[in-house]
Amino acid sequence: MMKRIKFALVAFLISTIFVLPINSPIASAETQKSMTILFTHDMHDHLLPVKDEQNGVINQSGGFARLQSAIAAEKENDPDALLLDAGDYSMGTPFQTIFRTNSPELRVMGQMGYDVVTLGNHEYDYRASGLADSLQAAVAAQKNGEILPRIVQANVAFPAKEDGSLTPSLAALQQAYQDYGITEYTVIEKNGVKIGIFGLIGNDAASNAPKAEVEFTDPVENAKRIVSILKEQENVDLIVCLSHSGTWEKASESEDQILAKKVPDIDVIISGHTHTKLEEPIIEGKTLICSAGDSCKYLGVLQISQKSGSSDWGLVAYRLPAIDESLSEDQQIAGIVSQFKQQVQDKFFTPFQLNYDQVLAESPYNFRKVNDLLNTHQEDPLANLISDAYVYAVKKAEGSGYVPVDVAVVPAGTIRGTFFKGAITAADAFSVSSLGIGPDNIPGYPLVSVYLTGQELKTLCEVDASISPMMAEAQLFMSGINFTYNPNRMIFNKVTDAVLQKPDGSIEEIDETKLYRVVAGLYSAQMLSIVGDKSYGLLSIVPKTEEGTPVTDFEAQIVKDTAGNNAEVKEWQALALYLQSFAKVGGVPTISDDYGMVLGRKVVDNSHHPISLLANPNKITLTVYTVVLVVIALIIFAIYRIAVRRRRLARINQKSV
Repeated sequence: MMKRIKFALVAFLISTIFVLPINSPIASAETQKSMTILFTHDMHDHLLPVKDEQNGVINQSGGFARLQSAIAAEKENDPDALLLDAGDYSMGTPFQTIFRTNSPELRVMGQMGYDVVTLGNHEYDYRASGLADSLQAAVAAQKNGEILPRIVQANVAFPAKEDGSLTPSLAALQQAYQDYGITEYTVIEKNGVKIGIFGLIGNDAASNAPKAEVEFTDPVENAKRIVSILKEQENVDLIVCLSHSGTWEKASESEDQILAKKVPDIDVIISGHTHTKLEEPIIEGKTLICSAGDSCKYLGVLQISQKSGSSDWGLVAYRLPAIDESLSEDQQIAGIVSQFKQQVQDKFFTPFQLNYDQVLAESPYNFRKVNDLLNTHQEDPLANLISDAYVYAVKKAEGSGYVPVDVAVVPAGTIRGTFFKGAITAADAFSVSSLGIGPDNIPGYPLVSVYLTGQELKTLCEVDASISPMMAEAQLFMSGINFTYNPNRMIFNKVTDAVLQKPDGSIEEIDETKLYRVVAGLYSAQMLSIVGDKSYGLLSIVPKTEEGTPVTDFEAQIVKDTAGNNAEVKEWQALALYLQSFAKVGGVPTISDDYGMVLGRKVVDNSHHPISLLANPNKITLTVYTVVLVVIALIIFAIYRIAVRRRRLARINQKSV
């Protein structure tokens, strides 16, 4: 009997030792997997804090040194936290001017401890050769002992020429990819979790990289392929997609929500490109979609867990701590950023005879923020300032040989920043018009001069009135032309009046057959010629030379400083010059009160009166009216024929009775 009791006791102890850790609630808690993901996206070279406005208060937001303090605080709680970025880490402040020579963004991010990043469309702004140079500059720094983040990108191809070779710039970029070690995906193990991470560029983002030279292949199909590899070959516990695709208000148009639906085995999508700030993750199936806003204003913090025996990850916590003046600066990162700032001064601003922090002018008021400008369809004072600056700069550059500019055009999508009340520096001016690079390989799109007919000037107005409600970046702001439109009228016939306004304020009717001189940025001028495609062939704009020949080489139309050193006149430079031209108040040029209000350049007539809606139809509307009238006439004729037939049948039936 005692032997049986001892045997039972031993068996119980053995079962307790070997079974309890597997099945008990205590053991399940101990084997539960968890992960903290820290993330950013669309930082756009905000290595230093910049002015921002929140609830009417101007403060300083962003900056990598403050961001590092926030990251360090989170890593105190979880040293194994993963640090990721979903692309567009470059282009947006003067630090982009040393993107290709110094690669400051990747090098600072490496020092900050970023594990993995992906490339956004703006990393291709300086074309394939520019990105190649930037990657090689980072590789050179790595050889000197600097740490770099891994880069993943799963849907890019290098299209060959007919003979099978690559262009020199594509060959250089492909070599840079190899030297840096860019891969489709990577696998990292942290906190006992095996994590597969891959990167994508979405369709909308790809369309915004027309000079990339690479081919961006289907993001969904590539995601399916990579997820299959990560699950079946790499046997990862967690799949994270760094997607530079974005989310929109309509789920049906939201690329990352579509991605989550079509590739449901992605656990987390860090969603960049659309600058979205999601206060809570979007949950699509089992996928968490997260976004932390743009310009280094917030750090995304996502905490997730996976219970033993389940492959699904659940949300534990999600926060977006602000990167603002309440945070101290990490001194190591601040020192590195300061060194790069000096490089920007030496290599970029000094040749323009400007200083990074030089005050160009004072503003007596705040201009609207970029998101407000994009989200409303109306005249904008900042855009007026920029378009007027183009005219001023061309006149100054051409001197005695100046040919009057009739119209200057600024699309909303090219305005990248704003001005706040107080001092406006050279760095601020650059940041407002920071896009692109010219054939001279100096950052900043140059201005170009083309000619349009009067009819095409009216079409420009119609592009703004009809297309920009569907595509906010296409909203046009113009100096030299005033127009009125009714948003309630038929599409492509919303403009009811358009006139030229001369520099002296006088009004002139537009001669539809005459050629008028138009100035715009290089990218913007090139985009004018695709209006036909965007309007399904109903609208047409063909930029021409002074002789009326269609432009085939826009770079040949670049405005040069013929009164000076014959250099390209840049968009941002035009703005900087114009800011310095204002009358001085207290010894500092001060923006005039004219730019504190709208000037009647774009007038909205919101009338629903039948005359307002139907008067002055253009050819497109007349065609529609004609088609409608023909259809109505056919319907009436059909009804008449049916009625006649019925009466005839009725008479026949009466006779037969």
